[in-house]
Amino acid sequence: MLGALKELLDKGVVVFDGAMGTLLYARGVYINQNFDALNLFRPDLVEKVHRDYLLAGAMVLTTNTFGANRIKLGRYGLEDKLKEINKAGVALARRASGGKALVAGSVGPTGVVPDIFDKSQLALLRDVFREQIEALLDAQVDILVFETFRHTLEINLAIEEARKVFDGCIIGQMALDDSLQTADGKSPERVAQLLRDFGADIVGLNCGIGPAKMAEAISGMVCAGVPVIAQPNAGYPRRLEGRVMYMATPEYLGEHTKQYLRAGAKIVGGCCGTTPEHIRQVANEARLFVGGKIEIPKETVAIEVSDAEMRVPLPVEERSEFGRVLKDGWVISVEIDPPPGTDATKVLEAVKGLASAGIRFINVADGPRAMARMSALSLAKLILDSAGIETILHVTCRDRNLLGIQADLLGAWALGIKNLLVITGDPTKLGDYPMATSVYDLDSIGLLRLVSMLNRGLEPSSRRMKGATGFVKGCGVEPGAKDLDREVERLFKKVEAGAEFVMTQPVFDAEVFLNFLEKVKGIHIPIIMGVLPLVSYRNAEFLDNEVPGMHIPKDIKERMRKADKGEPARREGVAIARELVSQMKDKVNGIYIMPLLGHFEMVKEIVEGMV
Repeated sequence: MLGALKELLDKGVVVFDGAMGTLLYARGVYINQNFDALNLFRPDLVEKVHRDYLLAGAMVLTTNTFGANRIKLGRYGLEDKLKEINKAGVALARRASGGKALVAGSVGPTGVVPDIFDKSQLALLRDVFREQIEALLDAQVDILVFETFRHTLEINLAIEEARKVFDGCIIGQMALDDSLQTADGKSPERVAQLLRDFGADIVGLNCGIGPAKMAEAISGMVCAGVPVIAQPNAGYPRRLEGRVMYMATPEYLGEHTKQYLRAGAKIVGGCCGTTPEHIRQVANEARLFVGGKIEIPKETVAIEVSDAEMRVPLPVEERSEFGRVLKDGWVISVEIDPPPGTDATKVLEAVKGLASAGIRFINVADGPRAMARMSALSLAKLILDSAGIETILHVTCRDRNLLGIQADLLGAWALGIKNLLVITGDPTKLGDYPMATSVYDLDSIGLLRLVSMLNRGLEPSSRRMKGATGFVKGCGVEPGAKDLDREVERLFKKVEAGAEFVMTQPVFDAEVFLNFLEKVKGIHIPIIMGVLPLVSYRNAEFLDNEVPGMHIPKDIKERMRKADKGEPARREGVAIARELVSQMKDKVNGIYIMPLLGHFEMVKEIVEGMV
C-alpha cells in the first residue's frame, strides 16, 4: 500500500531529494569516513543537507542510512552502533522536515553478491536486512526505500523481510549499467515486473546512469502498473584535481525530468552528484508539468453570494475595442518588450510609430526570457496614456503568488487595462537571475479561472467583492510542441477555464500549423497566429536549433542562407512573413507580430495593405 505517499501522488508529481554521500563529500567530509556514522558524530552536516533539499522543493527526505547495516558498518567497527545510527538518521530527517515532508528510510545493498545455492549466506543477508529495517521502523519512518541494488535476488530478500513487519509504502529501486541492465542481466521492463512481484508498491531506478540514459530506461518500466520513480546521477563521475566531480548541470537534469514525466514517471529526484540546485530544477519542472500549487476550482460555490448578486460579464465585444475586433474583424497586434531600465521613451516612440502605421493593439510582455525589466503593467499604462492604444497585458504565473497576482489584476483594471494574455512564463534559468524562485502558485489554467471569477465579482474564496473586472482574456499555445496532443488537451482546458482567444507561438511551418488547426477545430474561439520576421540566417539557425517548439523548414532556412544578413536578409524575412500570413489569412482571426531586436519597421512592411 502507498500509505502516507498516496495523498501526494493523488495531487500530482512527487519530488524526492538528491544525493547525500556525494554532497557531504563536496562539503568537506573525507571519503575514508563512514558517512552513515555522521548521524551521530556530525549531525549538523546531515541535517543541513536535509534542510537544503527541503528548501529546494523536496517532498520526501531520505535518511542518511544507505549503508547502515551490520556488514558495512562492521568494516569500520561500528556494527554495535547500528540501531543508534538508524534512529538518529530518521530523527535528523524528521526534524529537518518540520512536518513539511515525508521521511523515507534508506536501505542499500550489503555489498555481498548473493549466491542462490548458499542457503546460509541467504539466511545471513535476511538477518542483516531485518535488523536495519526494524531499526528504521522503530524510529517511525513513513516509507522504506530499497535503493541502488544491482542483483534482483538481493533486493528480493530485502523486500520480503520488510513485508513481514511493514504494511506501509515500499519503494524498490535498481541500478543499471551503461547497457541498461542489472548486474544479473535484467532489462528495465523485467526489473519493474520483478520488483512489483517482490512486493514493492513503487518501482524504479536510481544511480548507475545519468539523466539521458535514465530517460531511455524509465519508459520501459511504466508497463508494470505501479507508480515509477526516476533518480539519475548527475552524469558520469570524473576526477578533476584529485576530486570526483559530476558534470551534469541542474538545468540539464531539469530538461530530462520533463522526459521522465512524459514517459509516465510519478516520482522524480536525484542520486549521486545531484545537489539542492538540481532538485530545485526538478521541482520546478514537476510544478510546471502538473500545474500550479493552488487549485482554483472549475465551479465556485459562492457561500455568501446568491446567483442574483453575482455579476454577469458583458459580451466580449462590449468589454473593449480589442474584444469588438475579435468578434467582428481581423486582429493585428504587435508585441513590445518593457525596457530594462526606467526610461520608456524609445519604447513609447516606437508605439506611436506603429499607431501611425495603423496598428491598434500592443501586446506588452511580462518579464520575457526571465529578464529583469520594467513591469509590464507600468508600461501598459504608459502606452495607454501617451498613445491612447489598447494593450494586451501579458500576465505570467512565475513571479507572483496568488495574493500578488490578484492585487495586480485588480490594479490593472482600475488603471484602464482591459485585455489580458495569460501565460505560464519563461523559466528563471533563462534569465538574469537563474537562482530566483519560480512561484507558480497557479498555472495558466488556474489563472484563467481566477480572472473569470474576478469578472463575475468573486474572489477565489467565493466571497463577493466590491465591483468586478471585465477583462477580455486569452491564452497562449505552441503549435509546434513535441507533445502536441498534450498541448491541445491543455488548450481545451484553458478554453474551459475561460480563455476567449488564443495567441500562438511564432509559426514558420505551414504544414505544422495546418495540422494544429485541424486538431483544435472544436475550440470555437478566435485564433491569432504568431508571426516572427527573421532578420538573418544566423537568427533562423538559432531559433530552429535552440528554441523549444520552434521549427523552421529547410526551404525557409535556405532562403535566409542565401540572403545571409543585413538589408537583403531583412527583406527576405518580411517576404517570408507576408507569404505565410497570405496563406493563413482566411484560416485565422488575426496575427500577432513579434519583431526581433527592435525592428519595428518590418511590422509596417508586413502589414502593408492589411490596415
